Amino acid sequence: MRFHKSESAFALLMSVILAAALILLFLYLALNRHAGDLVSLDHAESHKEAVRLVLMAGTLQACAFCIGAFLIYPLIRTQAREEGKLRQMTASLSARSQTLEHAALTDGLTGMHNRRYFDDALREYLQEFERIDRPIGLMILDLDHFKQVNDTYGHDIGDEVLRTVAACLKDMTRYHDIVARLGGEEFAIVAPNMELEVLSRFAERIRKAVASQVIATGNVRLTVTASVGLAIWDRRETMEDLYRRADARLYQAKRQGRNRICA
Repeated sequence: MRFHKSESAFALLMSVILAAALILLFLYLALNRHAGDLVSLDHAESHKEAVRLVLMAGTLQACAFCIGAFLIYPLIRTQAREEGKLRQMTASLSARSQTLEHAALTDGLTGMHNRRYFDDALREYLQEFERIDRPIGLMILDLDHFKQVNDTYGHDIGDEVLRTVAACLKDMTRYHDIVARLGGEEFAIVAPNMELEVLSRFAERIRKAVASQVIATGNVRLTVTASVGLAIWDRRETMEDLYRRADARLYQAKRQGRNRICA
């Protein structure tokens, strides 16, 4: 059984009280042994007075021990148990809070970051990269004809497509890139330290990787393609303006025939 600090301190106090009681007991026994050796009346009276004082002290020690053992210790033990329960509850609530926070920033279907995380992270990246004067690339991807996948094969197959594409994007990106599902069949990648030419090559590799994925579930085997819009932050525009510019390039890629990038 694990003892609380207050219980350990109380045990030490009770040990001191018990030790003092034992000393008084030895003193009492010693006085009684030498009682017959006293010859004068004054000495006999002094002896009796000493015995009475020892008995009184011993009685007080016994009372203190009983009060501590049967009244104070149960209170300390109860308080220690309650404090332990509070600690457990606090730890549980803290863990639950972290879980809820993680859930609030994570897409439940794919396990990747969601739109809320993407917005916060992109805002922080822009602030930091403005300070160090380095480029930031933004890539918006949208799966082509995804509604037809759901209508033809069902939403279960559509969900498997989204999970497969999400895993592909995670594998293709760097550890400091931000990859998020914005909603539906739309994804976004924040790629820091990339100028437009490098970002375009990066997006082309990702487009080809998505197109090469084969989703096999039961008797169903299908592939999907993605249209991609790119934008490089001009160090003046807001996060919203950067996103709108990349989104406009995405729809331009859609209009030009899909399964392509547009910057």
